[in-house]
Amino acid sequence: MIIFDLKCSNGHVFEGWFEDAKAFEKQCRENLVTCPVCEDTDISKIFSPFAIKSSPGFQDSVPPLKEMEQMGKKIAEFVEKHFDNVGCNFASEALKIHYGVIEPRNIRGVSTEQEEKTLKEEGIEFFKIPVLPSEKTDA
Repeated sequence: MIIFDLKCSNGHVFEGWFEDAKAFEKQCRENLVTCPVCEDTDISKIFSPFAIKSSPGFQDSVPPLKEMEQMGKKIAEFVEKHFDNVGCNFASEALKIHYGVIEPRNIRGVSTEQEEKTLKEEGIEFFKIPVLPSEKTDA
């Protein structure tokens, strides 16, 4: 599994999780990679920070991929069940909650890089989690 920071032609920045770099390239060619904000399919990889292994025991402390996938699914299920999906209105709703215009509640959605900057400047804490692909069943 590899995570790329991606950007659409409209400037929206988001993460994408892929089996490997070849899978990303193939999905882009087939227009399967879309911006979660505007659904643009003109997507490119952008530079992202990376981690450097600093201790010899690091590899032993990393859970197996299967465990990490299960943890990710549990987090996604919890967020889906307990957070209202406000879609592209995430920043607007977060600001309304912050300033007491509407009742506080758990929200989830998408935001642009500029909207995230505004939220941080206003002192609003948030965190980003990747959206895992839904499992499709043969029915």
